[in-house]
Amino acid sequence: MSAVQLSQIRKSYAGVDVLKSVDISVEDREFMVFVGPSGCGKSTLLRTVAGLELSDSGRVLIGGEDVTEVEPSQRGVAMVFQSYALYPHMSVFENIAFGLRMMKLPEAKIRERVEAAARVLQIEALLERRPRALSGGQRQRVAIGRSIVREPKVFLFDEPLSNLDAALRVQMRLELIKLHRQLDATMIYVTHDQTEAMTMADRIVVLNHGRVEQVGSPLELYREPCNRFVAGFIGSPKMNFLDVPLQRADGAGVTVGLPGGGSLTLPFTADGLQSGAKLVLGIRPEHLVEGAGGSCDAVLDAEISVVEHLGSETLLHARLANDVTIQAKGSGESLVANGERIALGLNVRHAHLFREDGAALTRRAGAFGNQAAA
Repeated sequence: MSAVQLSQIRKSYAGVDVLKSVDISVEDREFMVFVGPSGCGKSTLLRTVAGLELSDSGRVLIGGEDVTEVEPSQRGVAMVFQSYALYPHMSVFENIAFGLRMMKLPEAKIRERVEAAARVLQIEALLERRPRALSGGQRQRVAIGRSIVREPKVFLFDEPLSNLDAALRVQMRLELIKLHRQLDATMIYVTHDQTEAMTMADRIVVLNHGRVEQVGSPLELYREPCNRFVAGFIGSPKMNFLDVPLQRADGAGVTVGLPGGGSLTLPFTADGLQSGAKLVLGIRPEHLVEGAGGSCDAVLDAEISVVEHLGSETLLHARLANDVTIQAKGSGESLVANGERIALGLNVRHAHLFREDGAALTRRAGAFGNQAAA
């Protein structure tokens, strides 16, 4: 078993709290991603699992064993860093084998493990090369190979793809997903790139200012964010947020006023809402429909300020009556021009409501049946 349990982890530097009572459970053989903005504490948390940082309080358990005070080399983890950190004077084979030689394994065993890792990573033909003769993606595979040969309980990745170009990052994402399936191992991956998190993770931990905001599958976080921070961080382009006044809250739901006039009733519970409360309506760009179709529950009148033609889709930047700028995704065939006024339709199925403090309102039970269809 290689489950990881983080319990009440706290860490501060020079009086500044970096991790604030973090509790996370990583299941055996799970691919979990820590994601959040720069400075949120995700790398510090990963280094705490590795033993490279010691928490001020709390416990780290790996495979049910308390390793809080155990040396990094004895924890059964292997870490892949953002920097490849390969020895330039050594061949690929020697770079991968270096840790095994430090463990004083027999030469035959070292060769067996290195060659097995090379086959998994498809770098058998590169074993005699030096790092300077490798591409960025090949160097990262060698760095991953050093981890594989140690046969760890848990693999830790600290932004390993951030030094690669866009195309290579996509390729390496796919390779890491395949690698997880092949090794059937527990993996914890740190990134600030929410696209990486969405495409790779079994579950995602969203961190902000040293706290866990939400833990869930990629689609859970996308469809049911627990607060405005998660809603704005997950999804690209980010969710649109509109300040809307509460007009009424009753058995029918929560009715809010819309920019430019009109109102919209949404199927959310009104627990604790007071008359005159300030709310925030959230709607993703991909859920705004160009034109007022029959399936739309409300329409926003907008003036197009910028049009970005991206081939398969068109990104529209538009201004509403209250001078708030929003984004909408249109078809790649969209003919909308700068300065044009258009109607942007929305459906309450895809809308979110947040309190003034950022907490999400609860969708009423049974609204639209199974939200997975949204």
